Amino acid sequence: MSEDTKQTDQDLADEWAAALEEQDDTQSDNADWDDALAEQAAAEESAEQLAQTAKMEKLSDNGHTRADVNLDMVLDIPVTISMEIGRTRISIRNLLQLSQGSVVELDRLAGEPMDVLVNDTLIAHGEVVVVNDKFGIRLTDVISAAERIKKLR
Repeated sequence: MSEDTKQTDQDLADEWAAALEEQDDTQSDNADWDDALAEQAAAEESAEQLAQTAKMEKLSDNGHTRADVNLDMVLDIPVTISMEIGRTRISIRNLLQLSQGSVVELDRLAGEPMDVLVNDTLIAHGEVVVVNDKFGIRLTDVISAAERIKKLR
């Protein structure tokens, strides 16, 4: 190999080394930018969460928190409450044969507590009482909120 070829190869290698070094510097600059942008995004998200918390804690004109006002709106929603003595499964043939005076056997024993359902969700057990010639229910056992949530899952 001639001296000129060696020099040209060396110059070419030096140029490549310089270009690669420059590229590494650019990549580290990009990494710095990426880190800075990620930090800024995290700071903005944190500030937004603080602002939302502050809004929730502000009091309305009547002295209630926003959560209290929302709860007041829910308290006026009507629900269906029903009492269940018991259940049974029969065929359509037997259902069509029922007439006045027929007896349908239920899955509960006499004297067993009734189920109190709100929107078809069991919330309590109770016993039948008569008050001023009207039937009512005396609650004997109220299902805890934790147990009701377990049954929903």
